[in-house]
Amino acid sequence: MKAITYSIAMAGILASLASCKDDNMAMPSDMPYTFKVENVQQVQPFVQTGTFKGEGTPPVIKPGQSVSFTFSAGKGQALSFATMYGWSNDLFFAPANPGIALYDQSGNPMEGDVSSQIRLWDNGSKINQMPGAANPHNSADQNGVVTEVNGADAQGFTYLPASKLLNASLKYNQNATFTLTLKNISGGTANETPVSPGVWVISNYLGGNLLNKAPLYASGQPTANGLQPLSEKGDNSVLATYLNAHTQVATGLSPVVVIVYNGNTRPIFTQGAADPGNGLADIAQEGNQTALVASLQKAAGVKHVYVLSPSDKPVTPGSSAQAQIEAAPGDKLAFVTMFGSSNNWFYAFDDMGILVNASGDLTGNVKLWNDGTEVDEYPGAGNHQPQFNPGSKNPASKPVMEVDKSLYPSLPAIKDVIKVTFTK
Repeated sequence: MKAITYSIAMAGILASLASCKDDNMAMPSDMPYTFKVENVQQVQPFVQTGTFKGEGTPPVIKPGQSVSFTFSAGKGQALSFATMYGWSNDLFFAPANPGIALYDQSGNPMEGDVSSQIRLWDNGSKINQMPGAANPHNSADQNGVVTEVNGADAQGFTYLPASKLLNASLKYNQNATFTLTLKNISGGTANETPVSPGVWVISNYLGGNLLNKAPLYASGQPTANGLQPLSEKGDNSVLATYLNAHTQVATGLSPVVVIVYNGNTRPIFTQGAADPGNGLADIAQEGNQTALVASLQKAAGVKHVYVLSPSDKPVTPGSSAQAQIEAAPGDKLAFVTMFGSSNNWFYAFDDMGILVNASGDLTGNVKLWNDGTEVDEYPGAGNHQPQFNPGSKNPASKPVMEVDKSLYPSLPAIKDVIKVTFTK
């Protein structure tokens, strides 16, 4: 009897232990979370800017001398610049707004003489005097507006067309970069003059539009933002400071893909390896998430795939996208969204993702990655980027790596573009 009782007791204990073991090994249940991506960028009007000057002291561009500068631009963008007609009170050269056209209607880059697009302008801040080396520069101030000088100024002094005084020649250097050469050809004319140090600028292009179509001046409006020191004294520093303060790459974000997964896997990409061919290139190049979503839904270890709502539109500056997702402690979390003003860049966590038990503001875990499948052009100013030419390709074959931000002076910090939160 004791042996039977003992056996029954042991069986009960073993059954109890087995039950406890099963309970301990049960997978944690999924819980609801909200994954939210916000485009927090405070958009600036300009994507690139710079200065130019002559080589002497003072650094003016004398008759017969020239100066060159290189910049990037995509179809729809234009180059504007400003430089003083030195032997005047407040005249300056600049292209007609929005600037020199850089591509034809078919998207082919322009080259050659573009001098016909330059104009001579009266800044409206000084009464004009006889232009030339003897100009005393001592006239009275006036509160006028910027006006084009067509043959003669308001005081009746005459001028040749700007294209007869300043020559502009455009050269295309590949990968959406150009070089503009300005040559002072005023020597021996009735309007011989040195040309001052100047500034140049490219406006941001977002949503199919230039963000500033009158970057340096507006005809019929008062001078502003440092143009007056340039047009009166040839001092480009004030205007350059203004332009630099308002220059930053502007970008939208593509529809956002989020996955919940487990295991020691890298379901979206592997740092240092080539694009995996799972649809990542489609979202990194064009912002199209369809192929990546279909691939991830079949990937080993992936529990859930989400496209944040609204899923059919980019996340533009000032907007957001979010979704309620299901995940359990111990799961991993990953996301991807295109840096829209690029050839093939995307925001994501590290290739292994992050654990679900990390919640709250996850922006500090976000990195900007280069997919390596297209040749890079300057962000926000590249003609193979989708905002300029959707579907155009400029193939490359490089490993997925973090973007080298030091190469792009106007590239915004990650925290200044994207905010990622994950909350219960």
